[in-house]
Amino acid sequence: MSGDGTIGKACDVLDHVAAFQRPVRFSELLDSSAFPKATLYRFLQSLTNQGMLSYDPDRQTYAPGMRLVRLAHAAWTQSSLAPIARPFLDALSRETGETVHLAQLDSGQVLYVDKRNAAQPIEMYSQAGKVGPAYCTGVGKAMMAFLEEETLNRVISQQSYHRFTERTLTSEQALREDLDRIRSRGFAIDDEEHEPGIICIACPVLTSNSRMLGAISVTGSTERMNFKQLEAWVPRVRRVADQIGAEAQAWRFPETGPNLSDDRMQVT
Repeated sequence: MSGDGTIGKACDVLDHVAAFQRPVRFSELLDSSAFPKATLYRFLQSLTNQGMLSYDPDRQTYAPGMRLVRLAHAAWTQSSLAPIARPFLDALSRETGETVHLAQLDSGQVLYVDKRNAAQPIEMYSQAGKVGPAYCTGVGKAMMAFLEEETLNRVISQQSYHRFTERTLTSEQALREDLDRIRSRGFAIDDEEHEPGIICIACPVLTSNSRMLGAISVTGSTERMNFKQLEAWVPRVRRVADQIGAEAQAWRFPETGPNLSDDRMQVT
């Protein structure tokens, strides 16, 4: 539960509703809510009155409201790399024929902000708008490896180290060792660490002074390729990441973490 007072608690309720990824009844929310019944109902009513949630009286369900959709669209346009990166992702997708991801960090996790499906699509967890773990995904590790030390320590402390597959990194020491290798070679890999049969290469999107903005990846399936084939795309992925970083120089993006002054939000 958030410690940021009423606003934080309201955001917790919004997250709770959104997590169902479908319209949800009050009873379902109450079953998994940290709030008492009356408190939860009051927040739902207030959020509905403000247009942040919508309520269907026939089905008696709550869902994200249109005001929230408008805010999300504004955030995607103003605070996401996606609009800048779109033409570069399109070109990379056409060249490789494989799945291409664009991600940014969000409170120690990976937020997928854009995706291009492979010519022969494969089923995987990632979708634009979804949040995933950082410690066992290519884009997550590519971003973590190029954070400043203070920020990196905070992000590492937020990792869960849940074992998704036999190859998942499950300790801080193993993660830090992998991040050292990533810094040395300039790109990250996901060797079936998050999902069985899914492999990827990922490069960080950096500004000219090496501030990390995000990461892009090319993802394939072990059913039709191996790492040698996938790693052949590293030089191209690195060039695309550099192009996106250069294009983003004049834009402003929120830093990861709270209480940051306005001057630290400026890309330089």
